[in-house]
Amino acid sequence: MKVLLLKDPKDKDSGPDPYIKELGSHSLEATLIPVLSFEFISLDSLFEKLSHPECYGGLVFTSPRALEAIKMCLKEKSKKEAWSKSLKQMWNIKPTYVVGKATASLGEKPNSSALLFPCGALKREVLPTVLREKGIPLESLTVYQTTQHPDLQASLSSYFSQQGIPASIVFFSPSGVKFCLQHIQKLSGDLINQVKFAAIGPTTAQALEAAGIPVSCTAGSPTPQDLAAGIHRALHPHNCSVPQ
Repeated sequence: MKVLLLKDPKDKDSGPDPYIKELGSHSLEATLIPVLSFEFISLDSLFEKLSHPECYGGLVFTSPRALEAIKMCLKEKSKKEAWSKSLKQMWNIKPTYVVGKATASLGEKPNSSALLFPCGALKREVLPTVLREKGIPLESLTVYQTTQHPDLQASLSSYFSQQGIPASIVFFSPSGVKFCLQHIQKLSGDLINQVKFAAIGPTTAQALEAAGIPVSCTAGSPTPQDLAAGIHRALHPHNCSVPQ
């Protein structure tokens, strides 16, 4: 049975995509089509803020793209030298929070200096709201925006013409729903009702449901194992007894 994954591939250097591998262990033939492209913006503003570590209490990251933006803004020789000479050391003594750890560390005493939060244009307001409620100021700076992958429509058309309609289609983000769904509906026609739609998490599932698509499976946690097990159950509803 075929499964279509609408997600970005893993880094080329880190081997096969774990979702394709895990679905394969359930005898599911998965294909990955990249959905999103990222455009970096405001890199000069980001460097300006990074040049004044004394103004901030630390850094918050909720996406690998934000880290990438920092690397990109330090590409110029003069900026790289300024970073190596003193800025890196000054930032290293300040706390850095990442997804999961950020919320776990909110018991800290409020800092009078704001945390610097390089983020995407589509950031959700959950983290800023939680921090605000804790009395921790946050200074957001949009450093990348999400756009549709330039090859998306051609890749979808090619997949459907060569592979046919998959047994299951998995969405990994609300943006994926926004950019892909209409095209998939057109390519599937009346047979779309045969497809089991899956979501990597509740936010993506909500985006599908808001678009009128019934969700057959939402991964219990955003891991290859949970997703593969959920899709397997959705595709084999009469054979879902799992050994304890």
